[in-house]
Amino acid sequence: MNIVYIFIGGGLGSIARYAIGKGAMKAFVGNFPLGTFLSNVLACIILGLVVYTFSNQLKEHAWIQPLIVIGFCGGFSTFSSFSNETIQLFQSGNYAIALVNILISLFVGLGIIYFLSVSASK
Repeated sequence: MNIVYIFIGGGLGSIARYAIGKGAMKAFVGNFPLGTFLSNVLACIILGLVVYTFSNQLKEHAWIQPLIVIGFCGGFSTFSSFSNETIQLFQSGNYAIALVNILISLFVGLGIIYFLSVSASK
């Protein structure tokens, strides 16, 4: 049954990522890959909330982890798009934007997970 939850969550996450990307392209003009950044940040928030804030419910409701953590967050976040867009920025000579993308993506993503893990442990 876990495979079904992962499949459903992954599909929903991919659709959400697509919608965020389209919305970001309409709202933001520039070279920065905002859609991918937003998807990855939101996925970190969702994953952190589910894993660290609702850890007791994960034990009681075994379907939550495969549906949301593995499926939805896996389909919603996208390291491959982040990597490809960063390489494209480098290749087009947008070195500063590429470096900013790398740094803020890593620091914001890691910061969110760290903050939620520390908050949950208090």
